[in-house]
Amino acid sequence: MDTFALTTEQTAQHFAFVELNSIHEYQARLQGELVRRGDAAYDEARVVWNGMVDRYPALIARCASVADVVASVNFARQNDLVVAVRGGGHNAAGHATCDDGLVIDLSPLRQISVDPVRQIVRAGGGATIADLDAATQQYGLVVPMGVVSQTGIAGLTLGGGFGWLRNKYGLSCDNLIAAEVVTAEGQVIQASETENRDLLWGLRGGGGNFGIVTTFEYRAYSLGPDVAFTFVAYSGEGEQMKKSIEHYRDYVSAAPDEVSVLWGAGMVPAGHPVFPVEAHGRSFVLFGAMYAGSPADGQHVMQPLRDFGQPLLDFSGVMPYVQAQKVFDADYPAGWRRYWKSLNLNRLEDAAIERIVSHARRQPSPFSTVALWHIAGAVKRVGADESAFNGRQAAHLLSPEANWTNPADDEANLAWLRNLSADMEEFSDGSRYLNFPGFQEEGDEMMRRSFGNQYSRLAALKQKYDPTNFFSLNQNIKPANGIL
Repeated sequence: MDTFALTTEQTAQHFAFVELNSIHEYQARLQGELVRRGDAAYDEARVVWNGMVDRYPALIARCASVADVVASVNFARQNDLVVAVRGGGHNAAGHATCDDGLVIDLSPLRQISVDPVRQIVRAGGGATIADLDAATQQYGLVVPMGVVSQTGIAGLTLGGGFGWLRNKYGLSCDNLIAAEVVTAEGQVIQASETENRDLLWGLRGGGGNFGIVTTFEYRAYSLGPDVAFTFVAYSGEGEQMKKSIEHYRDYVSAAPDEVSVLWGAGMVPAGHPVFPVEAHGRSFVLFGAMYAGSPADGQHVMQPLRDFGQPLLDFSGVMPYVQAQKVFDADYPAGWRRYWKSLNLNRLEDAAIERIVSHARRQPSPFSTVALWHIAGAVKRVGADESAFNGRQAAHLLSPEANWTNPADDEANLAWLRNLSADMEEFSDGSRYLNFPGFQEEGDEMMRRSFGNQYSRLAALKQKYDPTNFFSLNQNIKPANGIL
């Protein structure tokens, strides 16, 4: 039999050989590019954002059309290949790649169309937040997205989507009104309020379990081009870190829905180009917030966040929305090693604050942070029958991030974050924001706890749309019949 060896010595698996004719036929059907091991583009194409994730897929299909996605799904199914789906490649758990299987890369599918009259936006599954913002702001519109502009809209939306507009306009998934989906059987179907409504419900926070979304359709809102944005850092030394969390807690308790606030803490790295030299190597705390309304009103409403003390730096003010959306970009370069976890906090009592401070002061890497996201307003007004996302019951999302560069420091950083997470469990119902899941080492138990009462409905939906768990490299929900 004429075969093409797909494996290398490092990554041999039982499906190591696929018929050469089959590969040629598949490649001939693609409008996009098929990248194989040994190709000049392979090493660049296989890399994802998290430097901890280093995998060697057999094939990478850079899909230029929906037909390419269909052909890729069918080829993988017919040849028993593991499939990873890549949108922006920013998933911290590394779901966008695999060893030996097929990566279905949606990054060429970045087309965006805006209907400014109906305030509806259609975006390809490979688009990034920056792509979406650039297109919508031409019409003075926004779609609620995350806070790092290089992030892909696909994984963000399917997992929830916390951003600067959440308390006024909801999560990214809350504003998904329709989708085009390629199923495990290679069928192209629509999900909307009138077609496959159950699937739309599942796509709103249920992860990539049910198919590959090639087009997202969103509800948009009038905002911009300028917004009031708060980004102010203070010393976190001594009692300041504890007092800053208390200040955050007091402020958000009375904040209007127009304000979405993030508190963060970390250490200023040596040689940081923005922080003053005297702050290098020392703790800092940060308030970040955006006002979804009049910039003048927003400056007034958010002023208490700028009055906490003498700032180390203050980039707050009225600025273009697209600029505010990129304020964190420089702090999240590709290739760093990352391990992110999360926990939904039911309350932020004094004991929880003391514990957060204690762990934040023990971070082994100067690039790590601990953050709190206030959850209120529009996020809480979405019912369980409208969205699969679970976590609206929480008052705050705790999202500690371990970020470092040296592989020799892996053990210390993993241990720090796992200890922090375990120590905060008593202030939570155990559910997590599944876009920040660690490496999902807790398995099905984590999924059940994170989806709570939604889990059984999601398992039934998985059984309906993907009964063999073909799409398994994701925040995975097993089909109701138990097939792995």
